[in-house]
Amino acid sequence: MYALGFTWNPDDTLFSLGFIQIKYYNLLWIIAFGLGWYLMKKIFQNEKKTMEQLDSLFIYTVVATMLGARLGHVFFYDWAYYQDHLLEILLPIRETADGYTFSGFAGLASHGAAIGVIIGMWLYTRKYPEMKLLWILDRIVIPVSIGAFCVRLGNFFNSEINGKEADPSFALATRFVRDSDDMPAYRAMEITGERTVNAAYHALENKPQFSEYLQAIPFRHPAQLYEGICYIFVFFLLYYFYWHTDKKNKSGFLFGTFLVLLWTVRFFVEFVKKSQGGFEESLGLLSTGQWLSIPFIIIGLYFMFRKNRFKNLSNG
Repeated sequence: MYALGFTWNPDDTLFSLGFIQIKYYNLLWIIAFGLGWYLMKKIFQNEKKTMEQLDSLFIYTVVATMLGARLGHVFFYDWAYYQDHLLEILLPIRETADGYTFSGFAGLASHGAAIGVIIGMWLYTRKYPEMKLLWILDRIVIPVSIGAFCVRLGNFFNSEINGKEADPSFALATRFVRDSDDMPAYRAMEITGERTVNAAYHALENKPQFSEYLQAIPFRHPAQLYEGICYIFVFFLLYYFYWHTDKKNKSGFLFGTFLVLLWTVRFFVEFVKKSQGGFEESLGLLSTGQWLSIPFIIIGLYFMFRKNRFKNLSNG
């Protein structure tokens, strides 16, 4: 069968400046927050809000997103491990046979990030009581939706959250050489005899003597790209609603639309995504991500279709 798909094997580091490494994933998170600040600045200027309020919102958003995403992964997907490794929840370390080593944070969950942002915005409105919670949520979902695209693109560069196996004749089928299940780093180094992870993966792809190992790595759906591209459309729709319609004056409508669209996308992409663990084995039928998406969709439908008169919310 002729393979139309492609092999994906990028270094996770974009470039290095001495001992400082700029990684794709981290850079895309920075871009997400940068775009978010820029978009909210335009909105705040349009709504006659102050830059002090914007800067404070930025801090609340960053902390709430990262903390919520981390705790979401811990409690929704991997509590069986972390209940015995509590220090690793908020510290970038990993316990090994030789003690603790620096590992960076591995594991962020979008459902946790969503809950974190909602709680963070509630705390923000406690500091600025003139800002109503739904007013903030209706506006912050615009940059969050494009930020979600950046995060999924980062997952693609990291070869993580990959899809299920795909037919090689499928045009978007992707061979993720660095898939941690199909070819973990230690296995690549063992096969090639290389001393570094990047050298080992490059040898697998480019040296003929390792071609049989490369061919054994299956093609998969690039689920991250499916999800991320859909989030771009969510962003443009919300952006259009805010700037070109009066939907922003219906309290909760944009927030509800975001919840319905984004988590519906997530629900359907889960059908072609590898299992991420969690509680799906005990519940069956659906994946953990799908079970977690359903409540957000229901809440979103409520805010979209509840009876709510249109009113001027420009002053919060």
